[in-house]
Amino acid sequence: MSRRLLSVIIPVFNEQNTVEQIVEKVVSTDLSAFGVDKEVIVVDDGSTDTTREVLHKIRQNERGTDIIRVFFNRLNLGKGTTVRVGLMYARGDIILIQDADLEYDPADYPELIRPILSGQAQVVLGSRFKTRKYYTRYPKTHLIANFVLTAVTNLLYGAGITDESTCYKVATADVFRSLNLKCRGFEFCPEFVAKVRKKGIPIHEVPVRFNPRTWDEGKKIGWKDGWQVLKTLLYYRFFD
Repeated sequence: MSRRLLSVIIPVFNEQNTVEQIVEKVVSTDLSAFGVDKEVIVVDDGSTDTTREVLHKIRQNERGTDIIRVFFNRLNLGKGTTVRVGLMYARGDIILIQDADLEYDPADYPELIRPILSGQAQVVLGSRFKTRKYYTRYPKTHLIANFVLTAVTNLLYGAGITDESTCYKVATADVFRSLNLKCRGFEFCPEFVAKVRKKGIPIHEVPVRFNPRTWDEGKKIGWKDGWQVLKTLLYYRFFD
């Protein structure tokens, strides 16, 4: 059986305290037992702290290898744009989106890719809410917003999911590239789900670990982003 290649795309903005750790965690996650190799594509979105210096060091240390590739946006263009930049460089036949803030654990990769490797699914989401384990650790305002937006997603698209805004979006490269994503910011998540479902592709969910951080620790998404998610869901259901 030929080996598969997983492209892990890490969009980064002002994550000087965590980016080196998350890259190390991703690289050290061993998928060889599944016949899967990895490439790590880090895209900095115009960071204004020392993130770029950290990434320059990582790129220098990895020069001559194909495991880690680092790219830089000159300006802050948004998460959606940064993911799309990563997609341009991804060479794998499976693509996974990984945030750089240590809220999500790459140790969950085996369960995230297993349904795709087995042919059970083309698209997998890593759900923080398949169990009640993380409910009490998640800020109540974010929890309520996520439940509402997930309910709207299920109502509009018959998605049957529990966590619309999860970082962990995993799909075959063919599916990712067929979506023709237009997103610029955090509307990446609803656009991804909306376009997958409009193609009639079922979404498979697996539970994942979650370590939520606070605003003081660098949490970025806010209520304005929630409105953008809602508008995106409505747009792709009724106007696109």
